Amino acid sequence: MRRYALVGTGSRAEMYVTALTTTYAETNCLVGLCDPNPTRMAWHNRHLQEAGLEPVPTYSAERFSEMICETQADAVVVTTVDARHHRYIAEAMRLGCDVITEKPLTTDEERIKFIFDAIEETGKSLRVTFNYRHAPAFAKVRELIQGGAIGRPLSVDFSWLLDTSHGADYFRRWHREKRYSGGLLVHKASHHFDLVNWWLDAYPEEAFAMGDLLFYGRENAEARGEHYSYTRYTGEPEAREDPFALHLDQDPDLQGLYLAAEGDDGYLRDRNVFGEPITIEDTMAVTARYRGGALLSYSLVAYSPWEGMRAAITGTGGRVELEVAESGNRTAKAGVAASQGPHKGVRLRLHPIFEDPHDLEVPLREGGHGGADPSLLKQLFSDNPPADPLSTAATHLDGAASALLGIAANRSITTGMPVRIDDLFPLKQD
Repeated sequence: MRRYALVGTGSRAEMYVTALTTTYAETNCLVGLCDPNPTRMAWHNRHLQEAGLEPVPTYSAERFSEMICETQADAVVVTTVDARHHRYIAEAMRLGCDVITEKPLTTDEERIKFIFDAIEETGKSLRVTFNYRHAPAFAKVRELIQGGAIGRPLSVDFSWLLDTSHGADYFRRWHREKRYSGGLLVHKASHHFDLVNWWLDAYPEEAFAMGDLLFYGRENAEARGEHYSYTRYTGEPEAREDPFALHLDQDPDLQGLYLAAEGDDGYLRDRNVFGEPITIEDTMAVTARYRGGALLSYSLVAYSPWEGMRAAITGTGGRVELEVAESGNRTAKAGVAASQGPHKGVRLRLHPIFEDPHDLEVPLREGGHGGADPSLLKQLFSDNPPADPLSTAATHLDGAASALLGIAANRSITTGMPVRIDDLFPLKQD
C-alpha cells in the first residue's frame, strides 16, 4: 500500500483525491491533506464522507513536515499555487518522499535550481503531470513523428486559443498576478511547450517573445468605453448581466471551495476581469530555436470566441497538421474550462512529401483534457501501469524544459532581446 499526502486543496486537487480514495484505493492510500485554508480541506473531507469514505487527516501549511512524518507518507502530490511548488517539492524529498507535481514545475529559474538541488541531494523522483501527452490526438502526432512519417521535423507552427470562459478565468483568480503564476507563458503554455518538446524529442535553446495585456484589465475596458464599479462578481447586482461574471453562489462546488472559505484567508475566486491588479499578458507570440535546429512559432490568446488549437509540423519528409476544438462558442459556463471534458472535434491530416495528403482517424475519448486525465491517473497510480512506448511519463527534466521556455519568453518580453535558455539554467537532456 503506497501512502500519499497532498498539499494544495483547490479545485485541481479533486482529481487526485478521488483517484486515490476510489479507483486506485486497493493499492494506494491518501493519508493527509495540507492547505493554509481549513475550509477547503473540510470540503474535500465532507465529499469523502458523503461517499461513505473515511475523512483524511488535515494539516495547516506550517505543519507540512509534521504531516509527512506523522502519516509516514511515501509520496506527496503538489497542487498548490505555482510559485510555491518548489518549497513543497524540496521539503518532501528531504523528508524521504517521491513527488508528483502539477504543471508548471515552477515559475522562475531560481526555483528550478532549488528543486534540482533537492533531487541531486536526495535521489528522489519527481513526476510532472503533463496530461495532454495522454490525449489521443496529441499522442498520435508523437507516434507519427517518432515513426518517421514526416522525416526530421524542422518547423513547428502552433497556436492555442482560450475562449472567453476558460481564458477569462485566469484573470479572475490568482493566476492574474505573475508573481504567483509566472503568467500564461509559464502556467498555461507549459502544457503546449511540453507537447512541442515531446513531439520533437528535443529541448528549446533560445527564445524571443512579445506579449501584452490588450483585452482584459481596467485600462483596456475603459478604452472601449466600458466601466465597471465592482471588483468581484458574486453578490453584485450590477454584475448579473455581465457575460464575464462568475457567481460563486450559483455553483455548489465553487461555493464550498471558495466562497465559504473567504473568511479564512480573504482569497477572492471571482475578481472582475476588467479590474486591478492584473500583471500578466493575454496576447503572446513566441519564436524559439531548438537543439538540433528546428524552429517554433507559437501564439496564445485568452479571449477567443472558441477554444482549441492548431499545429503544423513540417519536416524533411512531409507535414502533419492537427486541429482540435475544445469548445465551439461562448455558451460554456463561466469559470468552467472546455478542456475539462472530451474534445469536441479533431482533424489530423498527413501530407507526405511528393504524395497525396490524407486524413487520419483519431478516436474521441471520454474524460478531462480530451480523455487524457484517466490515462494519466492510471499511469501514476495503477499497480500495473500500461506500457509506455511513446514516453508519456514526464520527468523533472521535461518539466524544467517547458517552464524554461516560458521563463525565457517572459524575460524576452521584458528586455526586448532574445534569451538563451542555458544562460538561465543549463539543462542536460537524457
